[in-house]
Amino acid sequence: MNDQEIATEIVDAETTANSLVLPEQTLPEQVYVIPIHNRPFFPAQVLPVVVNPDPWAETLKRVVKTPQHSLALFYMDPPPESAEEFDPDKLPEHGTLVRVHHASQEGGKLQFVAQGLARVRIRGWLSRKPPYLVEVDYPKSAQDPRDEVKAYGMALINAIKELLPLNPLYSEELKNYLNRFSPNDPSPLTDFAAALTTAPGDELQEVLDTVPVLKRMEKVLPLLRKEVEVARLQNELSAEVNRQIGERQREFFLKEQLKIIQRELGITKDDKSADTDEFRARLEGKRVPPAARKRIDEELNKLSILETGSPEYAVTRNYLDWATNIPWGVYGEDRLDLAHARKVLDRHHAGMDDIKARIIEFLAVGAFKGEIAGSIVLLVGPPGVGKTSIGKSIAESLGRPFYRFSVGGMRDEAEIKGHRRTYIGALPGKLVQALKDVEVMNPVIMLDEIDKLGASHHGDPASALLETLDPEQNVAFLDHYLDLRLDLSKVLFVCTANTLDSIPGPLLDRMEVIRLSGYIAEEKFAIAKRHLWPRQLEKAGVPKNHLSISDGALRAVIEGYAREAGVRQLEKQLGKIVRKAVVRLLEDPEAKVKVGPRDLEDYLGMPPFRKERRLEGVGIITGLAWTSMGGATLPIEATRIHTLNRGFKLTGKLGEVMKESAEIAYSYVSSHLKQYKGDPTFFDQAFVHLHVPEGATPKDGPSAGISMASALLSLARNQAPKKDVAMTGELTLTGQVLAIGGVREKVIAARRQKIFELVLPEANRGDFEELPAYLKEGLSVHFAKTFSDVVKMLFPDKP
Repeated sequence: MNDQEIATEIVDAETTANSLVLPEQTLPEQVYVIPIHNRPFFPAQVLPVVVNPDPWAETLKRVVKTPQHSLALFYMDPPPESAEEFDPDKLPEHGTLVRVHHASQEGGKLQFVAQGLARVRIRGWLSRKPPYLVEVDYPKSAQDPRDEVKAYGMALINAIKELLPLNPLYSEELKNYLNRFSPNDPSPLTDFAAALTTAPGDELQEVLDTVPVLKRMEKVLPLLRKEVEVARLQNELSAEVNRQIGERQREFFLKEQLKIIQRELGITKDDKSADTDEFRARLEGKRVPPAARKRIDEELNKLSILETGSPEYAVTRNYLDWATNIPWGVYGEDRLDLAHARKVLDRHHAGMDDIKARIIEFLAVGAFKGEIAGSIVLLVGPPGVGKTSIGKSIAESLGRPFYRFSVGGMRDEAEIKGHRRTYIGALPGKLVQALKDVEVMNPVIMLDEIDKLGASHHGDPASALLETLDPEQNVAFLDHYLDLRLDLSKVLFVCTANTLDSIPGPLLDRMEVIRLSGYIAEEKFAIAKRHLWPRQLEKAGVPKNHLSISDGALRAVIEGYAREAGVRQLEKQLGKIVRKAVVRLLEDPEAKVKVGPRDLEDYLGMPPFRKERRLEGVGIITGLAWTSMGGATLPIEATRIHTLNRGFKLTGKLGEVMKESAEIAYSYVSSHLKQYKGDPTFFDQAFVHLHVPEGATPKDGPSAGISMASALLSLARNQAPKKDVAMTGELTLTGQVLAIGGVREKVIAARRQKIFELVLPEANRGDFEELPAYLKEGLSVHFAKTFSDVVKMLFPDKP
């Protein structure tokens, strides 16, 4: 709307206003009250109003019966839900007198058109119950300086003119206003300008409460200018959105036209051709075996004649996506440098010299031959000793890519060998996925937790691994999904397990076993100082000069809080110390925290492990045991209950093999009491109870035979055995001491308990000699061929 149109509207409005009686001349002194919410109602407005029938229906009925058909609208937010919630004292100072037109009830709501007439102020209440009736007066503005009012009026009109092109709705509002009021009267113009804005209800109520026109204009003009800026910004955003949409539509149309032109000229490629070209491009530079190449070409030909929308197209395309992503004939170059390998192993692992030497030997054979192929290494040891990290170190020392996946709990052989393509959602096995990821045919692939493989009606994954891990068979490994022969003979497989018991014999036969035992305290200390503590500081982002731990505190953590075979629990405890120290550093950023042995109880609580008092006395022997968590000492107790009858009782959650060892020990000692200077009739009248403490922990194995026999012999001789001696060995009925396993773990367990005199089977002398010098240092070891050798050492002749 231009200036001339506005002027025409103003002249028409003045003519209309002069020919009618102004409504202010007949304003009532008593009116009914209805509250409204969202925003106040202004005298310059004509708008529909919607209210709830309860409790305002009766009010509207009475308003319609009055001569003026008028009532007062007051802003109230939040609105009252019922008559009981309506508080007359919460009404604002000013409201608006409106004339009611076209009152009706639709959809459970009361509707009427309200024509604003004038500001109204309550002088007194005639009825404080619905329908609410009040006495009112109509505040009038004093004469303001004409020039200032005129200036503000022009500013308001200019702002309204700026709004008109930005939003067509404002044009309709302006026409409505000009048809009813004279623009020469500044008060309605100000109210109309306020009504145009989208300001909050509280700000608009301030405008309604401001009776002087000049002050009211001062409040309204900023609101109107803000509305202009918002409308302009909204317009710019809409224009930007429309521009972007227009550009995309234009780009889309141009691309479609380009496709049609290229198709007409025969220079285009459809999606099918693009897929085929991409798959062929992937095979360039790869040495694909003839059989695999023939199969892939057949699938490519099939893809070229299938419709892109058919299900078979998607299946074939997915197959080709996998088949062409395999690095056929692509091999990485091994870095067969033993000095580099030693450096990598030493950097990542403290101690474990025998394991490092074994790995270096393995790499040396590969270096001498010129390649490392057909090798399957099995790392066996308790949790937390670094089996997975050793696999990574092997890959790093060779310069090969490393891929790890856990087979623990795997129950479906399709995870190894893939699904048949006939199944919906079929995928290749993990080995094909590994080759796709590493992009070479000779990576290091780690099969973690191989001792925890399961079996179900979906097949036996352990049996599926037989073909995978057999150097004679994996030259032509067949994946069910691809149905193509893959050469896995150059892959270096590294498997990990906690124990060998649950690994099937045929699978174990295909692997080269390397045992990792637990760490002694000195090794743990070196690992904690070189690796674990710096790693925890780095993880928490703490500078080394702000937080430190003494050597004594580290040793105290190892002895009192982390005695397990591995170092995982030790790392958790160090992480706990760092976290608690960080809390202190946040409270005092400049502090330097030093953790000593005396501070550990504040950081970690009371130590769960205390210096153990070894059990000593008649009938008590310290045995040595091997568990999946490492080596452990095993105290064995024997006592006589009564002499009423002969009997033998076993307790301590013992397995079948251990119960048999106890029976053998009882039979052997009973039949050789005279030989070993015991009372020959002792067991004829004694009821003997043999117990292995920690009854909640399952125990099994034959290696406690000589320990149990020694405890029974000590009881029969009524003589305490030699102090600070630990033993292990299997006993036969003829008194032979047979070899046992886990010598390294048992030696470590004895050193951990500060026991330095051991009895081992003669057959295990070689195993002991192979131990590192630091493990054998300070140990006094007696090797026993028969039980007589054990008795001579344990029970010196009585004086």
